[in-house]
Amino acid sequence: MNDFIIFTDSSCDISPETLGEWGVSYSSLTFTFDDSEKQFTNDEMSAVDFYNKMREGHSAKTSAVNVESFVKSFEPHLSAGHDVLYLGFSSGLSNTYNSGRIAAEQLRISYPERKIIAVDTLSASAGFGLLLYLAVQKKESGASIDETASYVRDTVPHLCHWFTVDDLDYLKRGGRISPTVAFIGKALGIKPVLHMDNEGHLINMSKVRGRKASLDALADKYGQLAEDPENGTVFISNGDCAQDVEYLSNVLHDRYNAKVKLVTYVGPVIGAHTGPGVLALFFIGKER
Repeated sequence: MNDFIIFTDSSCDISPETLGEWGVSYSSLTFTFDDSEKQFTNDEMSAVDFYNKMREGHSAKTSAVNVESFVKSFEPHLSAGHDVLYLGFSSGLSNTYNSGRIAAEQLRISYPERKIIAVDTLSASAGFGLLLYLAVQKKESGASIDETASYVRDTVPHLCHWFTVDDLDYLKRGGRISPTVAFIGKALGIKPVLHMDNEGHLINMSKVRGRKASLDALADKYGQLAEDPENGTVFISNGDCAQDVEYLSNVLHDRYNAKVKLVTYVGPVIGAHTGPGVLALFFIGKER
């Protein structure tokens, strides 16, 4: 009843070592720099090296996992007699989930005796990672694949993603803000506060002046929305800005007695669009 594999992709921003400890298999999205044809996975370049290249002026582009790759990754588990629960990167940001879903549909024909369930997490980075962590906990409690999938779907609308960026140029490049807004914002020291909505899209919610104010705004959102501020599970992701992680962690502890469970790097899939200095806070809330 409990013999199933949780499968995911690298946009969860959980290290391969930690995914291994959780018993989670994964496929990797890839990225390239500038006009090079050389494709990297998260495993092939450290986050620090990635952000240093961006600071040097290099531009990164990302590619989704294709259907064939998912088929090749799912099939060994199915042929070994395991069911597969695939939790995928938000369809609001990438085609990766749809590739996984199509692969699952194809493989159900070849393996009619196996269950293959694909769930769109509508999540990204370590918010996606937090959902994975909770799914693993559910499985370890003895839940079946159907019960775990249902739990994930029920949790998705409560998975809060709140983040800020340090350099508006990257949002400008991605078309999320205009060149004029980016220019004025940089001149005035404006920092955006963004979140991921119920459809899995990144939405600009507010603007504050100064980096510290943007970090405080993330903590404010935690206080407003967290389902269990003192005991809830909290993850933080960052674009190579350790001091800001420490500051936000201390504010959360001082204000709410909250403890950060896991700190990760924002990987290239998200970091290519947000740049160095992105800082993101993830938790379970009353709503997103």
